[in-house]
Amino acid sequence: MESEGPQSLCELCLTQVCISLDALCSRRTDGSLCLHSASVFPQEMADQLLHLMCKKGVLNDTTVGIFRDCKQFRLRRATIRSCTVSADAFHLALCPHRLQELDASWVSAGLTGASVISGLASNPECRSSLQRLSLNGLCLDWSKGDGVGFSSLQGLRMLNLANTDLDDDVLEDVCALPHLEMLDISCCGISTLTPLLQCKNTLKSVIAHRLRQLDMSPSRLLFVLTQLQNVRHLDFSDDHLSEDSDGSNADETVRQLLEGSPQVLPSLISLDVSGRRRITETALRAFVEARRGLVFLGLMATGVSSCDALETCRNLKVTGDANESQVCEALRRYRDRECFIREALVHLYNLTTDVNNPRPDMLKLVLSAMKSHPSSLQVQLVATACVFNLTTQDQAEAMPVPLLCSTVAQLLLAMKTFPSHTQLQKNCLLALCSDYILQDVPFNKYLAATLVITWLSSHEDPTLQRMAVAVISILIAKLSSEETAQLSKDISIMKQLLTIVQQKAMVGVVDATLKFALSALWNLTDEMPTAAHNFIDCLGLELYEEVLESYCTEPSIQQKVLGLLNNLAELKELQSDLMDEDLLGHVLSLLRDTQLEVEVRYFAGGILAHLASRPDTWTLDEDLRSTVLTHLHSSIMMWTHLEREMVSYRSFLPFCPLLQTGQPPGVQLWAVWAIHLVCSQNTPHYSRMLEREGVTELLKALAAHPDTHCDIKGLLDSILSLVDRHQTQNS
Repeated sequence: MESEGPQSLCELCLTQVCISLDALCSRRTDGSLCLHSASVFPQEMADQLLHLMCKKGVLNDTTVGIFRDCKQFRLRRATIRSCTVSADAFHLALCPHRLQELDASWVSAGLTGASVISGLASNPECRSSLQRLSLNGLCLDWSKGDGVGFSSLQGLRMLNLANTDLDDDVLEDVCALPHLEMLDISCCGISTLTPLLQCKNTLKSVIAHRLRQLDMSPSRLLFVLTQLQNVRHLDFSDDHLSEDSDGSNADETVRQLLEGSPQVLPSLISLDVSGRRRITETALRAFVEARRGLVFLGLMATGVSSCDALETCRNLKVTGDANESQVCEALRRYRDRECFIREALVHLYNLTTDVNNPRPDMLKLVLSAMKSHPSSLQVQLVATACVFNLTTQDQAEAMPVPLLCSTVAQLLLAMKTFPSHTQLQKNCLLALCSDYILQDVPFNKYLAATLVITWLSSHEDPTLQRMAVAVISILIAKLSSEETAQLSKDISIMKQLLTIVQQKAMVGVVDATLKFALSALWNLTDEMPTAAHNFIDCLGLELYEEVLESYCTEPSIQQKVLGLLNNLAELKELQSDLMDEDLLGHVLSLLRDTQLEVEVRYFAGGILAHLASRPDTWTLDEDLRSTVLTHLHSSIMMWTHLEREMVSYRSFLPFCPLLQTGQPPGVQLWAVWAIHLVCSQNTPHYSRMLEREGVTELLKALAAHPDTHCDIKGLLDSILSLVDRHQTQNS
């Protein structure tokens, strides 16, 4: 799980190595990488680098090659879990090391258990040094092995063979290991546990979850268990949702074990029988009362986790569904068991429906479940609902930001994995539709925008549409210029948003969906010529003229419509499309209307200033242009200064043509008033922008020009003073 604090310097450095491997390495003739530097990595750091490469998904046949040099890298605890590493690459890169631990679970690219054992056994040091080995999820493929068995690795103490094709013969070989203490044979096809008697003196932990082909009578099974005198942990749980077998023999064995003498498995302090539905409270009570040293009981999906006998055991941890503690313990213990995770999440959802206090501990557990089962619709469906419960209202603000970053990443992955599942998409939208998350939490906003837009295209549910448009509106405003440009290339996005505006305008409704759609279109066309052209091509201008007229008493709608028309007016190649006498007459009337809010008049003035600044593209009556210029100046001088933020700018470059000394005073005044407004509200940000884009020099030139109107000079002096003061404070 991600740390809530900052990364260590070591992890930051190793992360940089991971992302810079191509630059730091040369290639061998077989394509594998070899590190340039001859420096020797500290042993623990070598393990950490391998683990980090595995975690970040960059470990493969090519990159694992750097570990072929056993002098540079001295691996002891190696993991290639879920990576794409072939048998040849594994043998060359990892087998020469004196490994103590190896996790090769769920490795793809054809690596088999037999090839792992053969490779490890080829190193005499590994035969005795290797103590822990996990081959969970691998095909053992023992029939194609070279005859080298598990028993060749004499130092093994822990062996995980869950979810493999382990059979009775191979289990015999495994149980010949002289020091074997921990064995996981879950979900395997073995028919007998009798081989365990070979290592009965050393075994301390046996995990035998969901052994569906086990063919032993209750008496024989209990006899084997009775011989395991040193076993402290026994997991004999079952997937209760599976219909492969009724499991009656195993269930009867569990019943007899619970009701039997404590002399059976006398060292036992931990027992997991989750999924065994035939357990009775009577049997459970007898077991708990006879074994006061118990520290763990797995009772998920048994129906007896609410037994009153458990309440008297203060130090006993229990997985079940009776209370919050049991459910959270189940989420911690069963991370890799989908059947129990799914059930625990359902109970957690019910527990968190009315939760009021921030619970980052619960959110971490949900996130862990989502990461462990990314392709399980059932897990993702309930988990996303839990995420919403745990981040709703003000709870998100109290969560650690790194935790929220990871949570949003998993929500997006779920949306991407299950694009057609309405309820899951709804859950994710509900969780994402949070001002705090959208505004303040770092995540891949471009991916989020594309996923939500894709979903919106095929759904018309009003509630979900409102949420989706709200999320899109905020996300588009947060994208970089490059990301917005990429998004604007897709004309279907423009069509979708304009369709929503048209639907709302046809019935004259003023609601959040309409406002969010207008805001999204406004942000999408901000300094984005492609999006602006798409707007024109999709007949957006005609629609906006109608909206401007029909919503004449709605300043919030007028402001957003005029804001987008401002974006069009900034582009010289689109100004001809705006040369409509009725449209400009309406905009001019808005500029002159003293009853309107400054926010509306400001954007009306911006449209007129941009159009009037280019006499060569003005195709209407010249008297109208003169009228526009006159009223621009007189109207702006009546505007009061705004304390609240009205507008934000990505760049001042569109203002540059308006600030030329040859421009009419009305055009210059609008641009200078706009710059003064945002600079006075956020001086540090916009002062840097003025300097970076060279606009400060334009302002100085305009202030020094003898023909510059005194009204404009006053604002210019104030802007330049703000900039100078900021530079002085930061020098």
